[in-house]
Amino acid sequence: AAISDVAHPDWRASAVGVYRLWRDGGYALGALLAGALADLFGAGWAIGVVAAITFGSGIVVALEMQETLASRRSSGGEDSLHPLN
Repeated sequence: AAISDVAHPDWRASAVGVYRLWRDGGYALGALLAGALADLFGAGWAIGVVAAITFGSGIVVALEMQETLASRRSSGGEDSLHPLN
């Protein structure tokens, strides 16, 4: 949703497509990496390395990505987010 929030309507589909390409590529590459690490060093190492990479990418996103959802105060408060209001 964050990608489509910030992408211009004329190239929103392309932006989401590129995001999905890298996301889905990460799934495939992560599985290959985990398999190779498990073969070489054992399953514990494979899980640990993949977890560290995932944690690191989460830290980067938390530090670098800006919120795209309008604040609750400017949108009328928490009650305005309720689907029945």
